[in-house]
Amino acid sequence: MATFFSFKPQHRSSRIYHIIPASESKSLRRSGSISWSWKKHRRLQQRCQRQQDSNPRTEQDLDDEGDSRLSQNTGIFHPSIWGDFFLGYSSPEASSQQKTWMERADELKEEVALMIAATSTMGSLHERLHFIDALESLCLDHLFEEEINAALSQIETADVSDCDIGTVSLWFYLLRKHRYRVSPDVFVRFKDTEGGFLANKLIDLLRLYNAAHFRTHGEIILDEAITFTRSRLEIILPYLQGSSLAYEVKSALEIPLPRRVRIYESKHYICTYEKDGTLHEKVLQLAKLSSNILQLHHQQELNILTRWWEDIKIGSKLPFARDRIVECFLWILGVYYEPCHSRARIILTMIIAIVTLLDDIFDSYGTPEECELLTNCIESWDPKGAQDLPGCMKFALGKILDSYETITNMLHQEEMYRMMYLRYSTEDLVRGFNTEVKMLQEGYIPKSVEEHLKVSLRTGGCPILSCASFVGMHDIATKDFFDWISSVPKMVHALSVILRLVDDLRSYEREQVIPHVASTIDSYMKKHNVSVEVAREKIHNLKEESWNDLNSEWLNPRNVYPKQLLERIFNLARTMEFMYNQEDNFTNCHNLKDTIHSLLVEPFAIHI
Repeated sequence: MATFFSFKPQHRSSRIYHIIPASESKSLRRSGSISWSWKKHRRLQQRCQRQQDSNPRTEQDLDDEGDSRLSQNTGIFHPSIWGDFFLGYSSPEASSQQKTWMERADELKEEVALMIAATSTMGSLHERLHFIDALESLCLDHLFEEEINAALSQIETADVSDCDIGTVSLWFYLLRKHRYRVSPDVFVRFKDTEGGFLANKLIDLLRLYNAAHFRTHGEIILDEAITFTRSRLEIILPYLQGSSLAYEVKSALEIPLPRRVRIYESKHYICTYEKDGTLHEKVLQLAKLSSNILQLHHQQELNILTRWWEDIKIGSKLPFARDRIVECFLWILGVYYEPCHSRARIILTMIIAIVTLLDDIFDSYGTPEECELLTNCIESWDPKGAQDLPGCMKFALGKILDSYETITNMLHQEEMYRMMYLRYSTEDLVRGFNTEVKMLQEGYIPKSVEEHLKVSLRTGGCPILSCASFVGMHDIATKDFFDWISSVPKMVHALSVILRLVDDLRSYEREQVIPHVASTIDSYMKKHNVSVEVAREKIHNLKEESWNDLNSEWLNPRNVYPKQLLERIFNLARTMEFMYNQEDNFTNCHNLKDTIHSLLVEPFAIHI
């Protein structure tokens, strides 16, 4: 078998560790963070400043006014928790043991592959399902793609007519997770005479609840399963204090398992499986080694990104913007965490940071006239028109343009065409931001959710992130695929709606205390003349319908592109649920500190 992990390039396009050394990169940038809100933080005094003096202004006038606004807008967001921590950080123990870990991991990978083969030939269906589910929960599946795919092709044809509801639910969940459109009719025989389901065990309720969230439109039995299981899980939860399933139930009620980000929870599951003793010790040791090796790999990437980010000088030059490069990287880890996607992960982190910086410029700093000028400069990709911008906006524009050149230099000649799609997505984004500025200035509330989404789907950032997700991927991302992804297909549209609505649901009350662009909740209230509570419920239902749309496109056989590509779009949707769970966790970065520390700082103690 192939080596378990290698920090050497595995493909032509994986020249990641000599893409942007400081000596070669044009200018390693540091871009802002992410807030995909269409309803933005605008201060009342900024609105007054939008009315520009009719007299011509000198460059010194612009800089003086800009400096004044900079001081007024400093401290809007919580400062960076991490600073330049990852510029030089590496666990001394981890660095010294890296070679030993990798050698042992290679040995264990061979042994676990044999376990998968043995389970596939001799194990029961329940054992096979449980083993695959465990490998995926531990984020080991990328090491055994061929073995898992072979096992799933057998599992798809398995006879589940005599299996219990928990096994059938796990079978359904895993197959739909891997794009097998199996029928929900397998649950018909578990319906009782009162319209409920014959699921008496807690684990069976939980598995049915999670499986049903892979529903598509018109699958009524899955709608009924969700209603039934959710009501019972909510009743049971208060009585689970100290139970090993308490975390599972609470997490599922917040975000169902099909919508959760595996890498964020992988260390939790390593500890859980270790406690309950249901997995072979060698699988757990491989999971710990994998986690530690991934952590070292990701620390190297964060070193590169932090160096780029430091050059953008958020604190001194752009203090109105969010300083969130580490949080950006965490976000993108949820899209792809595997070592083979290093280049793609670095590029997408740069783009999500740049989009956030642009978002904050349009939202928290620029006047309408300045936003119009900035939009024109980005549409032309020419900084010459920036002479009438204040110094900080000219500085930011220069850094953004340099960063796109840096990304271009990371691509092979035959991949250069991808930048055309990325630039187009960027232009479309800033045009949307500029439209929002005008709407806020006019106090305009879109007359319907549909009208609202015509603009806010773009400014949420999902179309550009979807495109950027593939810029650094290998040859599997073809020009034909870029044509498709740039057309904002149904799958990307569903992703965009999910983000827009989940953001509005989490941010509505907070954004009532300061001037902001109208949300979808405002638009629904205006059209239907209903209360906030009724509007929130409707927006929540629309979000669930959009998840059905996303599931439908995920399972749609006419989407002929490989699962490895479509999964990035699905993973983006999963990260949105995580980042906006309860509140805007990205902006309120202290909510992410423990997750970042666990994934990117603290290794497992391993004794070999």
